[in-house]
Amino acid sequence: MSSSSAAPAAKPPMREALVAAAFQLFLERGYEQTTVDDIVALAGVGRRSFFRYFPSKEDVVFPDHERCLADMTAFLAAGGEEHEPVRRVCDAARLVLGMYAENPTFSVQRYRLTKQVPGLRAYELSVVWRYERALAEYLRGRFAGRPEGTLRADVVAAAVVAAHNNALRSWLRSDGLGDAGAAVDHALGYVQKAFGRGTEPAAAPVRAAAVAAGEPAGPAEDVVVLVSRRDTPLWRVVQELETALGRC
Repeated sequence: MSSSSAAPAAKPPMREALVAAAFQLFLERGYEQTTVDDIVALAGVGRRSFFRYFPSKEDVVFPDHERCLADMTAFLAAGGEEHEPVRRVCDAARLVLGMYAENPTFSVQRYRLTKQVPGLRAYELSVVWRYERALAEYLRGRFAGRPEGTLRADVVAAAVVAAHNNALRSWLRSDGLGDAGAAVDHALGYVQKAFGRGTEPAAAPVRAAAVAAGEPAGPAEDVVVLVSRRDTPLWRVVQELETALGRC
């Protein structure tokens, strides 16, 4: 007669164990009342192990943002000229959503904790700013040389972050119920409609020069093309131009 026993469950990696211990204590005692010593005692490791993974107690609340920011930066850097830039930054924002959506329970717990602790809220805003800066830097490169390219890059980056966060927080307030991806897609759709391909301000150097010279620029479609031989006298070219414009 043979007997078998279930294999013992593998321990979670130390990093995940520290995060789990920290949130257990945050929920039981409160964030401010929990120390790093408390966390490492529950996780069964030393202080040095904690600081090997997290520079501070705040960082254990946001354990995946550094990885996500690195993934976003690499995703943007891999984009080529064939990628429409506004769509590219919207797709980059979806990487952040994926980080939240892969563990809804943890994301909701963190959202509630962050609302309760002003210091964590400030920390979160600094993280959000880093995402926005990464998007803006990519767009500045893509919009270089365009009219008001830097301004457009910064405005689009801010709009992407605002749209993403609006949908994300609505999902978190619902306790992670519903389709987070659909909500974020809907919000980012506003950004793409407002700033995507086909919405750039048209450059009109000829009309701009006319306005600068104090002349009426006329409607954008009012264009005259005059074809003349290279050896035609200048006075004749002017005469033909005046005739074409109906001034004689």
